[in-house]
Amino acid sequence: MPVFAYKGIDARGKQVSGVVDSENDRAARLKLRRSGIFTSEIYVEGSRKGFSFGGKEGPAFLQRVKTKELAHMTRQLATLLGANIPLVDALGALADQIENPLLKKSVSQIKDKVKEGTRLADAMKAFPKIYNDLYIHMIRAGEASGALEAVLGRLADFTEYQAMLKSKVTGAMMYPVIMGVVGMALMLFLLISVVPKIVSIFEDSEAILPLPTRILMAVSSFAQNYWWLIILSMALAVYLYRRYAKTAKGRMKIDKLSLKAPIFGELFRKIALSRFSRTLSTLLRSGVQLLQALDIVKNVVNNMVLNEAINNTQHSVKEGESIAEPLKRSGQFPPMVIHMIAVGEKTGGLETMLEKVADTFDTEVDTTVSTMTTLLEPLMILVMGGVVSFIVLSILLPILKMSEL
Repeated sequence: MPVFAYKGIDARGKQVSGVVDSENDRAARLKLRRSGIFTSEIYVEGSRKGFSFGGKEGPAFLQRVKTKELAHMTRQLATLLGANIPLVDALGALADQIENPLLKKSVSQIKDKVKEGTRLADAMKAFPKIYNDLYIHMIRAGEASGALEAVLGRLADFTEYQAMLKSKVTGAMMYPVIMGVVGMALMLFLLISVVPKIVSIFEDSEAILPLPTRILMAVSSFAQNYWWLIILSMALAVYLYRRYAKTAKGRMKIDKLSLKAPIFGELFRKIALSRFSRTLSTLLRSGVQLLQALDIVKNVVNNMVLNEAINNTQHSVKEGESIAEPLKRSGQFPPMVIHMIAVGEKTGGLETMLEKVADTFDTEVDTTVSTMTTLLEPLMILVMGGVVSFIVLSILLPILKMSEL
């Protein structure tokens, strides 16, 4: 069934836009009319290019589905299935409610494929940018076990948790990043525009200027004459870093350093281990086989060092070993994690133990992020204050020296 993009006016006179699935444009107009929307323009989705600032559409490269939107859709689907609504009808109801054009289009096309007899997980594989391997494997396990509703509920919980963790860490790092950018911009402004005008009065003086003043004048002169070189060097450094990070050797080196980095290293490790534990627990609870779960989890940790350790564990499990021993040999997992996994394997409660490990690391991540935020704020202020104090001191010293003469 084709998907149509539309623009129009709703019952309150507000301009609206979005997508709707229907047999043809006439049926689509009638469907929208019944919803209280009077269309001014309607066409097959993807048949036109361009960008609309008034609506939600835009170029394909700018369209994306947020984790929160996916979690909300998953929760709604679980609720509809829990109300004994058939899967095709539930997907159709979701397609009418979803606002994100990309997600709406995917659900509409998935509904059509499911209606034709395709399994839900197989239909979702056509949209890898929206539904990742973890999502699809959990859906497939839910379909195979007949517990799709329960699996969707777990998947919604997991997706919401991932969104919350990302938002928490990003929010904590935002303050020092903004402070750093603003501080550097302010320093460049002072060095290029303000300092030269003030220190110019010292240039004609034959007196020997204090060392801080000479350093400030040299830095100011360089920034004034070669500001373009500074910007170019920063851009080149970013480009080379990103290019190096795309290579296997570069990614491995960067990930090793990130785990050993002072202050941030432990935070990165805790976040990765939390993802590992919670993802593996969720997959196993949903009926995904252990080897298949490990294959998915190694890509979730987003670190090549841990990825390699999990990959080696996967090979060892294939040969009949337990999970705990190869993880211990890797040296990348704390003793507490190894011990709890070993206990879980012996007692048959691996999923429960992994969930407890994830809860422990979640608490530690919260504590670490709060501590880092508390410490970074005064540290950034202290650094910026130190730089400003150096500039002020460099200007005042020769003035005080001249006044003594």
